[in-house]
Amino acid sequence: MSERVMPGRTDGLITLGAADALWADVTADSAVPTVSGAFTYSPAHARAGYVLLGGHAVTTVRASGGQWRVPEVEVRRAAAELNAVGMDRQDLVRIGPFRGTSRQECNEETPLRWRQRIARELQQLGGPERAARRDDGRPHHLAGIDWRQLLVEQAPDGTQRTWWLPRAAVRLLDAAEHTERQWVRAERTRQASTAVTESPSRPRRARSAGGQQTAEPGGPTAALRPYNGELEGQLYSVLSRKPGTSRKVAGWACAVCHTAHAAVLDHCHEHGYVRAPVCQSCNTLERPDHLYGNDIRVANRYTRLFRIDADDWLRHWHRCPGCRARTTLPLPHLAGWTAHIACRSLRPTHRAPRGRTPCGILRVSWTGSQNTPRSCLLTVAVDCCPSGEHRVLARVPYREAAERFRTWLAETAPAVAAAAGPDRLDGLPAQSRPVIVDTSGGGLALF
Repeated sequence: MSERVMPGRTDGLITLGAADALWADVTADSAVPTVSGAFTYSPAHARAGYVLLGGHAVTTVRASGGQWRVPEVEVRRAAAELNAVGMDRQDLVRIGPFRGTSRQECNEETPLRWRQRIARELQQLGGPERAARRDDGRPHHLAGIDWRQLLVEQAPDGTQRTWWLPRAAVRLLDAAEHTERQWVRAERTRQASTAVTESPSRPRRARSAGGQQTAEPGGPTAALRPYNGELEGQLYSVLSRKPGTSRKVAGWACAVCHTAHAAVLDHCHEHGYVRAPVCQSCNTLERPDHLYGNDIRVANRYTRLFRIDADDWLRHWHRCPGCRARTTLPLPHLAGWTAHIACRSLRPTHRAPRGRTPCGILRVSWTGSQNTPRSCLLTVAVDCCPSGEHRVLARVPYREAAERFRTWLAETAPAVAAAAGPDRLDGLPAQSRPVIVDTSGGGLALF
C-alpha cells in the first residue's frame, strides 16, 4: 500500500481517530478480521500508554493540548505483522465455557484476559446469536481483532454449547496478552527505579522537537528463551505449587512450536511428570479431542500430531520419563494413535462429488486401563455413517496396540525411539497412576 499523509499527523504522530482509520485501511485484506475502533473503543485504553494490535503494543503519547497520539510507523508495523498471518478457519481451539476459571498469580496483572472477556460478554448477552441481534453498532474487538466474526458455537451430541476460535486467532490473542503482561511489568520496574533516583541523563520521557512527549526507547517484550529440559524429571504436583512458577514458565518459548511464549506446564496425567512449558495453543492441540472418561473422538488434529509434526510431538510426549521408559504413550493418546494410524486402512469411504470421503466420525473407546494391560481393550468404531450404519472397525488389546506403536515409532522417529526403552526404568513407579480424566478444561489454567 502506498504511503500517504494521514490527517492530524505531526512529526510522525497521528491522532487516535486517524490511527483507527489507518488500522482498518491497511488490514482490509488481512485473513484476520479487524475493526475500525481499535484505538478508541474498549478494551483499548490509550491513557495506559499503549494499545494492543495483535501481538504488538503500540505506544501512545500525550501531546500538547492533552490530545493522545500514536506513532504512525508503529501502526503500520503492527498491521504488516498481522497481514502476514495465515488462518485456517477449520482448525479450531475451544476457548470455553469451562467448569473452572483460569487462575493467575495474585501479584500479576493482565488487563486483557481475553478468554474471560469473551466468556463474560457472551454470558451477559446470552450467547453469540443473541449478541449479534443486540449489536449496538460499536466494534467488539480484542487487540484490534474482530473476534465476533471468528467465533464458532458448537453443541456436540446435544451437550453444553461450547465456543471456539481459529488457532491462528488464539495464538494472536495469547501473544497480545503476553505482550501486555511484559509491558506492565516493565512499566512498574521503570516507575520504581525512577522513584528511587531521577537521573538527568535518563529522563522519564524524552521530548521531540515539537515539544511532545515520546515513550522511552526499547520495548517491553522479552526475547524468547528456548527450553532445554530444565524441568525434566520433576513432578507436576510439586512444581505447580512453588511460588513464582507461572512467571518462570512465561519466560520460556513453547517447547513444541518454538514460536510463542509458553503459558502453561504440560504434564503427563498418567505418571505425573512435567513434560515442558508450552503455549496455550499447543496445550489445546495436545489434549485428546472430546475426551469423555474412556471415549474420545478422533478429529483432524491427529493428522498433525502423528503425521505432519510427528517428530516434535513424539519427542514432547516422551519427555515424561514414564512414557519414555515404556516406549508408549498415555492411554488416550495411544488410543487416538491406534484409531488414526493402525486402523486407518479399515475405515470405509463413501462416494463424494470429488472422489471418496471417509465414513462418518471416527471414535475409539477402551475398557480397563494401562494399569491392567491384560484386560484393557481398545475399540475403534465409526459413528454417524451417511448410510445409517454404525460399525466397529477393530478391537485391539492394549499390549498389541503398544507393540504396534513401538514398531511405528522406530520407523517414524528413530531418534525418539532410540532414547526410549526398558533399560531406563530406574526410579520410576512400579505401576502407572490411573488416567486423570479432565473434560472441564482446567488443565488449560495457569496454576
